Amino acid sequence: MTSPASRRRSTSARRAAFRRGHLAEWMAMLFLMAKGFRPLARRYAAGGGEIDLIMRRGTLVIFVEVKARAGFDQASVAIGPRKQRLFARAVRAWLSRNAWCAQANLRADAVFVMPWRLPVHVPQAFVLGEIWS
Repeated sequence: MTSPASRRRSTSARRAAFRRGHLAEWMAMLFLMAKGFRPLARRYAAGGGEIDLIMRRGTLVIFVEVKARAGFDQASVAIGPRKQRLFARAVRAWLSRNAWCAQANLRADAVFVMPWRLPVHVPQAFVLGEIWS
């Protein structure tokens, strides 16, 4: 049985991680806005997956996974095959509800947020695969 003190620590650690994640998403969104993108959605969840940011610039719509880690290597390996599958499901769900972007160019990007550095934007971080299959 876990003690109340250990439960509080795990709860406070989860809350801290949640706050770090939100801050990283805001930093990523502001960084992309400085690059000319405008936000369409934030924290979109559907189909068992979640898209941290959906941004648009002209005819390009990007679906962004944001990872906050201590270093670039840890951040880049954090988007595994399972995460990519769930991400693609959420993209399909979003596209089915937003028919206006049928002619848009679609891309799955990543933004890695690390302490004391500018965010790193990785265009086409992974392939969405057959998003309509």
